[in-house]
Amino acid sequence: MPRLTSAERERAIGRLEAGDTPEAVAATFQCHISTIYRLLQRFGITGSTADAERSGRPRVTTPRQDRHIFRSHVAHPFRTAAETARTVIGTHQAPISRQTASRRLRFRGLRNCRPARGPVLTVRHRQARLHWAQGFLNWNNVRWQNVLFSDESRFCIDHADGRVRV
Repeated sequence: MPRLTSAERERAIGRLEAGDTPEAVAATFQCHISTIYRLLQRFGITGSTADAERSGRPRVTTPRQDRHIFRSHVAHPFRTAAETARTVIGTHQAPISRQTASRRLRFRGLRNCRPARGPVLTVRHRQARLHWAQGFLNWNNVRWQNVLFSDESRFCIDHADGRVRV
């Protein structure tokens, strides 16, 4: 169920003070009647409809640091979240985590790049690849026309007479 905004809470208290029943006010704002009763109780105790402070872990970055994370990532779009996090010092003079930078970017609608992971190639692997490629260096167009380039998928070709080639 949606939470009432501060303007809606003020209007609800105004309607209650004007003489409307809590049931009618709850129906108007499409919320449960207990929400209106709790609002009325809180207004009687504190004299305000403002939300109380909630407990929870304090944020590691300030809004200014969040803007810095966003701007630095816009300037360098292929930077990873870990690299962006290393450029920002948190509110308690501690570096922020990769996850924090990623969350701040996601909140602003950006996606961070993930580092590319490829196979680890040794010098021997590179030499073997080069030797294999050099074997095809002098091929002409006629020889290349006989080659089928694929991604190693299996192909099933159906014919009209019912034969299947794999």
